[in-house]
Amino acid sequence: MASAGASPPAGLGWNRASATLALLSLAMFTVSLDQYIVVVALPDISRDLGYSAQTLQSVISAYAVASAGFLLFGGRAADLVGRRRVLAAGLALYAGAALLGGLATDPGTLLAARAVQGLGGALVFPTTLALINVTFAEGRVRNRALGVWGGAGAAGLVIGVLLGGLLTHAFGWRAVFLVNVVLAVPALLLAFVLIPKDRPRDRGRGFDLPGALSVTAGITLVVFALVQGPELGWFAPGILLGAAAGLLLLGLFALIERRSSDPLVPPRLLTNRSLVTSVVIAFMFMATFGSVLYFLSLHFQEVLGYDALETGVGFLVPTAVVVAGSTAAGRLVTRFGLRSTLLGALAVGALGAVLLGFATSPDGSYTALLPGLVALSAGDGIVFTAMFIAAGTGVADRDQGIASGIASTGSGIGAAVGLAVLVLAATAGLDGLTAEELREATAEGISRSLFVVAAGIALTFLVALSRREQIIEAQPPPPPGRGRRC
Repeated sequence: MASAGASPPAGLGWNRASATLALLSLAMFTVSLDQYIVVVALPDISRDLGYSAQTLQSVISAYAVASAGFLLFGGRAADLVGRRRVLAAGLALYAGAALLGGLATDPGTLLAARAVQGLGGALVFPTTLALINVTFAEGRVRNRALGVWGGAGAAGLVIGVLLGGLLTHAFGWRAVFLVNVVLAVPALLLAFVLIPKDRPRDRGRGFDLPGALSVTAGITLVVFALVQGPELGWFAPGILLGAAAGLLLLGLFALIERRSSDPLVPPRLLTNRSLVTSVVIAFMFMATFGSVLYFLSLHFQEVLGYDALETGVGFLVPTAVVVAGSTAAGRLVTRFGLRSTLLGALAVGALGAVLLGFATSPDGSYTALLPGLVALSAGDGIVFTAMFIAAGTGVADRDQGIASGIASTGSGIGAAVGLAVLVLAATAGLDGLTAEELREATAEGISRSLFVVAAGIALTFLVALSRREQIIEAQPPPPPGRGRRC
């Protein structure tokens, strides 16, 4: 929202806007961290709480399903209810659920905590992106700010595995939940200090409750079917019923939107070519880059025989490269434009996935993985930031929340689709194998999944290449004049 007399920040020197950016980056880091921080702790969780091999993966999927289903809701709520209110509510839910998870003594309590954490993350993710887009003017300064925010988010995904290994080794699995309390509570308190008070709600805008309920339930059911399909079987009654009901609800959502006077997803946003392209790339990004962490963790533990600590240390290199790539992405976009930056990063990422595919052999080593890890991580970090720069380009302040929700929903669904497809590719032929045969077949399956990732990244490259006119190039630095604030 435009301020009456504030000047746009000429840079990111330390000021209130930069302090706000630090807070929003911390919040983004916190919710990104939790997507993978429990991966390394799963064996210990299984032993302590009595999960079976068939139900253990639900610790991951409970978060993914709840998060993906409520991202649009979170974005719309941020625009209508107030961004500070929604951010605070999301962080409070997140911290409370993390505490509950850390104290859980049975599988049901832990799953409930993970689902509520996912809901909290769905409120925080699009709200932090919207707040950055309304705090910093479009162009060079916003690109740099999104580079910091994107670096925090991409780093959280990778550091989650590293920190999960360190905490599990030193303090046990409960620490991977309790660390989120330590991060989320200070962020919650600082939100009331750094983010201006929300303006009164515009009573002329409705929440489109029928649309919100139908799309939230529809996406939740579809993502549930995608996440649980590999575990329960694609033709299991619950999976078929969930997928069918979810698709019907999404069809109902489309009908509701056509008749609504104030739809959840304003039609004007669907004509924003940069936003539409960002959604496609966000979907493909999480289906490819975003799924690699799971398989790398599996390779370290099941093939190379690393323990939790060694697995965490194995992610030090990709963490550093992802942070560097994400942070540099804003400057790259300003200098070379979104399209060129995305194409270069996707090409590097595809090469990295191919190199990793060849390196993940049963008798391989960590050293052999390094060239692929570096290339894939560089592409990962740059694309993560660039696709969210595209999501906010040309979007009015009043719509930044829902635009952020649309883009992040694309990434959430992509993560579910990608993991479902890649798990099928990685686990084909493992039934009945044990000991050394299982280890060798696991390595071959992971290698196969990485080649599928490379093909998916190449497809994303073609999407970006063929839709040239849909990616708005970087804007020049804003002229002196009015700035923006929350």
